[in-house]
Amino acid sequence: MVSATMKPSPSGEPTLVPELLVTNLDRSLTFWCDQCGFTVRYSRPEKRFAYVTLGSAHVMLKEAGAGRNWITGPLDPPLGRGINLQITVPDSAGFAASLEAAGVALFMQIETKWYRVDDNQEAGVQQFVVTDPDGYLLRFQSPLGRRAMVR
Repeated sequence: MVSATMKPSPSGEPTLVPELLVTNLDRSLTFWCDQCGFTVRYSRPEKRFAYVTLGSAHVMLKEAGAGRNWITGPLDPPLGRGINLQITVPDSAGFAASLEAAGVALFMQIETKWYRVDDNQEAGVQQFVVTDPDGYLLRFQSPLGRRAMVR
């Protein structure tokens, strides 16, 4: 077994950044940036690629079929089955209301959920889920803190 000790990047850059293949980069950027508030940190339009951020959340968007793609099987919609990307925002309820007002359907309505983190504590979040134009699940959440385990 290989063991690696992960330390924060000296440059402050994240050590994990997903790259999502999308069917139409322009449509994805409209959703991720115009509707969800991400900003383009940099892009390579000739490669149909954009690196977007929202706070400390970083995601790469790459149009399938343009340039080099690492594809292990058919890209059948919806893409990203089996994964959801959790993104922390300051006010998930307000953000959900803004998205709905803009015509974005929520995949899962806003909820408050407590998750066990050990035998004695739970971490709380207020969260909701939307799908991007290609079906990737984005779970926006706001932390509520921790509490003693409710039994």
